[in-house]
Amino acid sequence: MSSNILRRILTNARGFSTGPPPAARSPYRYLRTLALGGSVAVTGYALGAVYPHPYITFISPRPAPAPPDPDSPQSIVYTAALEQTLQTLPLLTSLRIQPDAHEWYETRPYVNYPEQLRVNSLTAGALRGPGKLALPPLVRARKDESEAIVIVHVGRGVCGHDGIIHGGLLATILDESLARTAISNLPEKIGVTANLSINYRAPTFADQFIVVRISLVDKAGRKSKVTGKVADLKGNVLVEAHATFVQPKYAHLLKNKAVQQMMGDPEPAKSTPVLLSEGMPPPVSKS
Repeated sequence: MSSNILRRILTNARGFSTGPPPAARSPYRYLRTLALGGSVAVTGYALGAVYPHPYITFISPRPAPAPPDPDSPQSIVYTAALEQTLQTLPLLTSLRIQPDAHEWYETRPYVNYPEQLRVNSLTAGALRGPGKLALPPLVRARKDESEAIVIVHVGRGVCGHDGIIHGGLLATILDESLARTAISNLPEKIGVTANLSINYRAPTFADQFIVVRISLVDKAGRKSKVTGKVADLKGNVLVEAHATFVQPKYAHLLKNKAVQQMMGDPEPAKSTPVLLSEGMPPPVSKS
């Protein structure tokens, strides 16, 4: 019984406590929290609109105009600027100063290809120009033709899903890139695709440079096998492929020179002497 009386006394003492009452929360505190949250949301939205994550553009791509006429003044200016960007890519700069750089050469397919043939070419004709394949590929190949690196720019006008490069175009780029190394290892330097197997690893976004790396796997008689992969400039693998090319029995009847012009003849090294027929004397030999 005494314990019950004690509890009542303590309860009444708490009720008559002289301590300060709890402070009431200011309504401005909620307004400050709301304003801060709103500011963060608006800032995040603005940054997302200016620098969207690639997969956001995959889901909801930005509108883009159709590819312009490749011969218009606007296209010529754009192409020149894009070529300058290509020539100053850190990847290309790095490749040119590697210790084994003297074992490689550079060339540009289709640059010396006759115009009357180029107009009926898929990649050099129908798909040429800004928004599509704005530049001829830049090829760096080993002089023994065992490896090659091809840099290509793909535009917005060659997409399947808007903003994503069409898989068929990537297959075409791989076919031509692999063919160059494979055909260079055939006896007559003429070949056709016998088999092309492709695995798509990730979406290839439009308006970027992509890098194709090719390696010779095997060559025997009229057959050569190659493998390759497509990556972006960050090294992310986008597509992988391997292929077999064969030299047809009628290869000797085909125009080998036209094929070489299409693939890109190796450009002469800067140390190559100038012949007398070109109006300059040969270099003086050392005694």
